[in-house]
Amino acid sequence: MLNSIPLLEPSVANPETQIGRWMVVIFNNDHNSFDQVIDALVRATGCTTDEAAIEAWEAHTYGSASVHFAAQSECERVAVVISRVGIQTEVRPEWDD
Repeated sequence: MLNSIPLLEPSVANPETQIGRWMVVIFNNDHNSFDQVIDALVRATGCTTDEAAIEAWEAHTYGSASVHFAAQSECERVAVVISRVGIQTEVRPEWDD
């Protein structure tokens, strides 16, 4: 299994930009099963299995999916949990300013 770490854009890594809503994005890959993705999303975000299945399908179909919206620190925590099973994640602001 690949070892994946969250990708942080340079502007995201700057502590002065921690205001506003942030999001966690996951990316499709060829090595995680739907069940692994669903389980990781449920554990990391506390969402329902149905919601996680929709997000896994979206990542599979479109290449990526936004899976969690919160403060920067919470999104970074969620991204770490998801990435532990080899799913590539990215934490970024919800809106481009």
